[in-house]
Amino acid sequence: MPNDDGSILKTGVLPQLPDAWLDWAIELQSLAQAGLFYGKDRFDIERFERIREISAEMVAFRADKPVEKVRDLFCNETGYQTPKLDSRAAIFQNDRILLVQENNGTWSLPGGWVDVGLSVKENVIKEVREEAGLDVSADLVIAVQDREKHNLPRYAYRVCKIFVLCTSLGGEFHPNSETIGSDYFPENSLPPLATEKNNEEQVGMCFNAYRSGQWTTQFD
Repeated sequence: MPNDDGSILKTGVLPQLPDAWLDWAIELQSLAQAGLFYGKDRFDIERFERIREISAEMVAFRADKPVEKVRDLFCNETGYQTPKLDSRAAIFQNDRILLVQENNGTWSLPGGWVDVGLSVKENVIKEVREEAGLDVSADLVIAVQDREKHNLPRYAYRVCKIFVLCTSLGGEFHPNSETIGSDYFPENSLPPLATEKNNEEQVGMCFNAYRSGQWTTQFD
């Protein structure tokens, strides 16, 4: 899943159009995708295909992007549409949280899309190993969040973000294709964050979970 093209719906593009425009396009795409999956009548299939095309045209117009590019991103799945899963690991050392540096210089909690064939727990462990070079145990689900309620820019698809408290078991960082640095930071001195992935509020929530003796998983 591309890191950049997913944000074609970011606010500020064509500001004279209301955000409701995007909501309508996203809902049309979802209804059309479900109709294409469950529909049997060929005439209904044609109608759903056209509705899906209209949704892509709406997004392309709103984002000032070629409709072909939007269609490849926005209309590239089959089956009943559900949110994607993104897992993020919160790892602490001496009251500091581990962040990894992206190629663009911003910092994020280690994590990424949950791969097919892996559980959330397995995916968190894998992502930390790949991005931070550490072996960890995944101990506690801190929160399950609807990304759209917490992070900008808006994406063309909905995302459930799962934050997991982890314990480092050893290892060391090596630069890789996804991250160029790794370090621990205190809560009051965070570096520039990749806010589309995690913002100060979410990092602060991870600190609260770490310091809590009896944390209750939060969810939207």
